[in-house]
Amino acid sequence: MAVMSPPDLLDKLMSVEAQGRLRHLAELRGPVFEDFSSAEAQSLLPAVEVLITGWGCPALAPEVLAHAVNLKAVIHAGGVVGDKMPPVPRGRTITASNSGEANGIPVAEYTLAMILLANKQTFDAVRLYRTRRDHVDRELEYPAAGNYKKTVGLVGASRIGRTVARLLQPFDLEVLLYDPYLDEKEALALGAELVPLDALMSRSDAVSLHVPVTAETRAMIGAAELARLRTGATLINTARGEVLDQLALEAELVSGRINAILDVAVPDVLPAGHVFYDLPNVLLTPHIAGSMGTELLRMGDQVVAELERYATGRPFEYPEVLASMPTPQPHLESIP
Repeated sequence: MAVMSPPDLLDKLMSVEAQGRLRHLAELRGPVFEDFSSAEAQSLLPAVEVLITGWGCPALAPEVLAHAVNLKAVIHAGGVVGDKMPPVPRGRTITASNSGEANGIPVAEYTLAMILLANKQTFDAVRLYRTRRDHVDRELEYPAAGNYKKTVGLVGASRIGRTVARLLQPFDLEVLLYDPYLDEKEALALGAELVPLDALMSRSDAVSLHVPVTAETRAMIGAAELARLRTGATLINTARGEVLDQLALEAELVSGRINAILDVAVPDVLPAGHVFYDLPNVLLTPHIAGSMGTELLRMGDQVVAELERYATGRPFEYPEVLASMPTPQPHLESIP
């Protein structure tokens, strides 16, 4: 059974060949559902052993999970399964897999491209050339441009942050990494130097953010951190807009002191009159860093590969541990 929205997302995730492999491995019950509320979905749930979910799939409410009495696995074409799942009831075993690894690859590739282009001062050169429409003396206009011996700072050793660090290894760049949960040995294995956040901000020519939104990371990059950036430095955000103090960022960008490449903001689609659309030192993209177009097929291929592993009794290659209901503790008065 597949649940995602819109229903034609499955055709974008899987080629005809991949869908053929999927149907060879398992009987796909019913159409692609958008939710669990229809009479047909309700009638099929008790027999479902594997649930394939994707973007737009609603949460598996406890009553849905209770109805899906034979559910053994959830394979999610997206980042995290657990966000959509209640705790697994005691006495049941449900395994899960997500496509966060596959979806993170294009984000890391986007980040790599933007770092290299920003250090080359490409975006400013495009604007100047379009305005001048004549010879541009690149050595006169951009004496500090280039990637040789530049410093890149990565905030967060998330799955994507680690991939970016590995992608940067072939280049003649110094890579700094901040993550309070990482040790120096792990950072060195990624080709990076582990440093405090303040040091990363002050030493880097380009800073890229790769942290989830948590109580600790919300607005973690504020006025004080932004003030530490070198004049002319570039801040890149493909994580979530909430990890930045957007008003503080706006003040810095309006001053023209730094540059920004923003694939996310708050709200995700900024109002039409927002200043970020018009600032010459801001490159704003419409949340395109993640999987899109042909990149969706990578996620679909991973879903089918995980189903093949499940069908042959092997553990998932990209497992996610789901929360379980806690075991009830005995009351003190019941202890002899």
